Amino acid sequence: MKEQHIEVQGVVNAVLAGTMFRVELDNKHLVLATICGKMRKRFVRLTVGDRVKMEMSPYDLNKARITWRLA
Repeated sequence: MKEQHIEVQGVVNAVLAGTMFRVELDNKHLVLATICGKMRKRFVRLTVGDRVKMEMSPYDLNKARITWRLA
């Protein structure tokens, strides 16, 4: 049985090396996020201040995968 991901939204706070990002969630929690494979394939660029949608594992709430750039 596959585990369910937690869908959250946040704002990119810092751009780090290796396509990693520091993202602040709506509840002021900071997570370390990376972009998903489709965003890498399509060369989607993220900058500070972009609003993003992410998936988080219920086991580790400090890491996330960015799946969508909202604005």
